[in-house]
Amino acid sequence: MKERHSAARMQAITVEEMVATGLLEMGAGCRISPRAVFEPQDEQGTLRPVRLGERVVVGAGAVLCGGTEVSDGARIEENVIVGKPELGYAVGRTYGGFGARTRLGANTTLRAGAIVYAGCEIGANTAIGHHSLVRSHVRIGDDCILGHFLVIERECRIGHRVRLSPHSHITSATVIGDDVFLGAGIRTVNDKHLIWRDPNREPDLLPPRFEPGAKVGSGSTILSGVSIGEHALVGAGSVVTRDIPGGATAYGVPAHVRPQQDET
Repeated sequence: MKERHSAARMQAITVEEMVATGLLEMGAGCRISPRAVFEPQDEQGTLRPVRLGERVVVGAGAVLCGGTEVSDGARIEENVIVGKPELGYAVGRTYGGFGARTRLGANTTLRAGAIVYAGCEIGANTAIGHHSLVRSHVRIGDDCILGHFLVIERECRIGHRVRLSPHSHITSATVIGDDVFLGAGIRTVNDKHLIWRDPNREPDLLPPRFEPGAKVGSGSTILSGVSIGEHALVGAGSVVTRDIPGGATAYGVPAHVRPQQDET
């Protein structure tokens, strides 16, 4: 359902009002805190319904924005925001506060304080930790564990069975394949020249890529355009400035591929 209004932005409304106006569809067995908030209208005045499957739990202070779709058995804990429209300047463009379809898979959990922006899709049986931030149009697969205080920037693509440990930053449009494990405090970079609002130059953004099964130790930094190969291993505290081949072990500052040691 979409409808435009020129009047001022609607105030948050109750569950009963949402149901009565057709803006909330709710399956059997849902438990919604009376202190949960629904905001069906975005900054442009467009109304979108919120759809909840069966047995969905929504905690106190959670905010569900228009376009949010939550599958059966999902859990949204206290003070989570889901479907937040992007508003303001970032990375060379200005966002107008447009809402979008935002989907949470079956049995997915958003821990207290997490924020998921509009246009994201999160797979089944995935958990996102306390106070983690997932920006617009991110795709996350099934059976993932994403720790607390993560930042996952716009348009990242994260596969299935991925583990991202706490306090890491995943830069815009990074691709993370299935079964990747990233340790705590990982930093990723997509801009080699650190261009910011330079009227004479446009940044050439090139995010890193993590192939399926790659593992990166805590405290490592992965620079712009670098690919970590399939089942490669990067040691803790490394600075990776060049591609790491599949199956290789690399570590150091800068990281170098190390000879494989035969097991005896």
